Amino acid sequence: MKKTMYALLLLCSALLINACTDDGKKTQAHVIVPKKNELTKPVVYQVFTRLFGNVNTENKPWGTIEQNGIGKFADFNDAALKGIKELGTTHIWYTGVLHHALVGDYTQYGITQDDPDVVKGRAGSPYAIKDYYDVNPDLAIDVVNRLDEFSALIERTHKHGMKVVIDIVPNHVARNYHSVAKPKGVKDFGEQDDTSKVYDKNNNFYYVPEQSFQVPSSASYQVLGGNSHPLADGFFDETPAKWTGNGARSPKPDMNDWYETVKINYGVKPDGSYDFPTLPKELENQDYRAHYAFWQNKELPNSWYKFRDIILYWLEKGVDGFRYDMAEMVPVEFWSFLNSSIKMQKPDAFLLAEVYNPQMYRPYIYQGKMDYLYDKVGFYDTLKAIMQNRQPAKTIFDAHTQVADIEQHMLHFLENHDEQRIASPDFAGKAIWGKPAMVVSNLISRAPTLLYFGQEVGEDGSENAGFGSSTRTSIFDYIGVPAHQAWMNNGKFDGANLTPEQSSLRQYYKSIMALNSIPAVVGGDMHKLSVVGSEAVVAFVRSIGHQSIFVISNFSEQTQSITVTLNKNQISKLNTTDALHDLLEDHNDIWITKNANGASFTLILNALSSAVLTKKANDE
Repeated sequence: MKKTMYALLLLCSALLINACTDDGKKTQAHVIVPKKNELTKPVVYQVFTRLFGNVNTENKPWGTIEQNGIGKFADFNDAALKGIKELGTTHIWYTGVLHHALVGDYTQYGITQDDPDVVKGRAGSPYAIKDYYDVNPDLAIDVVNRLDEFSALIERTHKHGMKVVIDIVPNHVARNYHSVAKPKGVKDFGEQDDTSKVYDKNNNFYYVPEQSFQVPSSASYQVLGGNSHPLADGFFDETPAKWTGNGARSPKPDMNDWYETVKINYGVKPDGSYDFPTLPKELENQDYRAHYAFWQNKELPNSWYKFRDIILYWLEKGVDGFRYDMAEMVPVEFWSFLNSSIKMQKPDAFLLAEVYNPQMYRPYIYQGKMDYLYDKVGFYDTLKAIMQNRQPAKTIFDAHTQVADIEQHMLHFLENHDEQRIASPDFAGKAIWGKPAMVVSNLISRAPTLLYFGQEVGEDGSENAGFGSSTRTSIFDYIGVPAHQAWMNNGKFDGANLTPEQSSLRQYYKSIMALNSIPAVVGGDMHKLSVVGSEAVVAFVRSIGHQSIFVISNFSEQTQSITVTLNKNQISKLNTTDALHDLLEDHNDIWITKNANGASFTLILNALSSAVLTKKANDE
C-alpha cells in the first residue's frame, strides 16, 4: 500500500522546487502554489461558527447576544472562505452548528426554552445537543430558514474547494433534548424508554429510578453570573433522574461533572458488560464493506440506529465528514457499525475522533474504522512541554515513535477549542512560539494538521466571557475574538487591521501550509537527524524517491549555531556538489561537506526560526 501511494505521489507531481525568483533573487516568503489535482495532506481549519463573524467588541462578561453580538452562517462570505483556503485548508470544521441548549428565547418559532440551571454560559455548550436534526437558531439571519442558510454555507464552502465537517456528540445529549425538526416517524431520544429500569438494551438513557434530578450547587458559581432569569431558580424538572454525560450516576451530579448532559446507552450494562455482538478478530484487517456486512441482520441497541439515521441525514444535506466528540466513551463496535454505514454511502467521508487513551488508538482505527484520531497525550502534550522549556526538544521524537505505525491517522494540532491559546500566559505567552512548533507539527509526518481560527494571527484568548476561564476562547458565551476581528476587518476579511507582527505571523502560517504539496511532505518517511551544538534544535529529514526535505527548527529565544550530521544512507541519493536552499525562510544556500562517516552541514538559526532545506536540482 505504501509503495503504491509513493508511486502515485511521484506520478502526480512533476516537481520543481525553486526558492528563487525569475531574476535569481531570494524571496522573503517561499510560497509553493499546488498544481491542480496535486495531492496534499488534509488541513482542517476549525472555526467556532458563532464567534467567527462577530464584529462586536463589547465583550461584557456574561453578556447577552444583543450586548456582545454573534456571527452568522452568512458571515462566511467569499472573502472569508478565500482567506481560509489560503492557509491550505482542505476541510472546514464548523463547530457549534447543531442546535444545542442555549439561554435565548426562540419559543415563537416552536422551540422549547432551555433552563439556564442546566446550560453552561449564555450561548450554551455546543456539546449539549438539543436537536440533532436542526441547526443553532442563533446562527441564522432568518430563524425560520436556518436549515436553508446552513445548506447555502455548505454550497459556498464546496464552491471554494473545501469540504464541510460538523460535530457529532454520540456520548451524550442535552438534558432538555427535544427535536422540532426531526423527520416524520423519527422518535426523540428517550421517548420510548422504560424509565422504571436503570438499564434496558433499547433504552436511550440510563436512569436513577424513583429519584429526581437535583441541580448541582457550588459556593463559587452563580448561574448566568448572578444575572436574573425567570427559570434560574436552582430547579430542573427531571423525574426519574438520568445518568449524567460523563457517567455520573448520582441524581445530584457534581459541579465539575457534565451536568448539562445525559449519557447515551449503547447497550453497555451498568456492570460494563455488553449487550451486543463483539467484532471477530479477523475484521481488524478488513475494510468498511466487510464491517458493514457483519452488522447486517444483527439485533442492536436502539441508540445505534438513531445515530446512524442522524448521520445519513447530514450526509444527504451535503456534509462531508464528522468530528466525533469523546469517541472513546462509546464502544468501538458501535463505531464499526456507524462508520461502515457512512463509508457505504460516502467512501471519502472524513471521520475524525477525539480519543485520548493511547491504548485505544489502534482499536478505534482498525476496528472502529476511524480515519483520524487526536494526537494529544503524546505529540501535542510533548510539543507544548518543549515550547514551555519543560522538556528537551529531542523528546518530540519519542512521542512520534509511539505512533509511528499509525502516524498517517494521527491528527496534529497546537490549538483547538479545548486547549489554551499559544499566546496565553499559561501556555507560551507569545504567539511566535508557535512558529517552530507549527513547522515541526506539520512537517514531521504524514499526519493531517488542524488550525484553530485566530491561531494564525496570535489570538491570546484573554477575554472573560463568563462561564469558564480565559486562556481558551470561550465556547459557552457570546464574545468577540480581537485578533481574529482585526483580520476580519468588519467583514472584509482582508487583514487590514492586523498589526505588522500579526500579518507576518499569518504569512508564515501560509508558507508552512503551502509546503503540504511537496511529495516528501505528503508521503515521505521521516528520519531523525543528529544535531551538534544545541539541545533546543529539532532536525529531521523526510524522504521519498529521490527527494529529501531537511527540517531544522530552533525552540530557543536565542540564536543557535548548529551542525547537522548525515549518515551514508541519508546522503546516498544526494549530490553533495549541490547546495541546499531554504523553502521557508531566508537562510542562505547551505553546502554539504563530505567526511569519512557521511556528511554534514552547518547552519545559524535565529530565535524561534526554522529552515526547510532541499536541493535546487530539478530531478527531485
